[in-house]
Amino acid sequence: MTETERRILAAQGYVELALYSEARQELAALKGEAVDRVDVQEILLLCLMAESRWADALSLTLRLCEMEPEEPGGFIHAAFCLHELGRTDEAVDILSRGPTALRSKPVFYYNMGCYHARLGDLERALKLLRQSFEMDGSLRSVARKDPDLDALRPALQGL
Repeated sequence: MTETERRILAAQGYVELALYSEARQELAALKGEAVDRVDVQEILLLCLMAESRWADALSLTLRLCEMEPEEPGGFIHAAFCLHELGRTDEAVDILSRGPTALRSKPVFYYNMGCYHARLGDLERALKLLRQSFEMDGSLRSVARKDPDLDALRPALQGL
């Protein structure tokens, strides 16, 4: 195992343990091309998001969307960062323009449901949430606690 591989693996482990500053220290020691690797950028993104550094995380997600335009992860994270920054209409837009692979992800429909609920389109939100629940039933329990869905609380009981 190379030093680069060891540091990346250590950083991944630290993220799993919610030790974000330690993960960032491992990544900071990387040199050259390793810094620009997609997996390194994704670890850094998880650290930024855990630290609620939404603007910095958004910049990084947009870069990941450019690096891997057919991968759904960057778009899901970019939309989430936009939403956290109070730019929910832009979150809907970026997910709508994302790769086709997004539509195979339950989290796409769940997040779109949350965003539409926050934007006041409750009927559309319920339709999207229903689709996410059909794809992944465990999202029902997440929805029960999600503050983005407060306006839909009674309607969620029937889904």
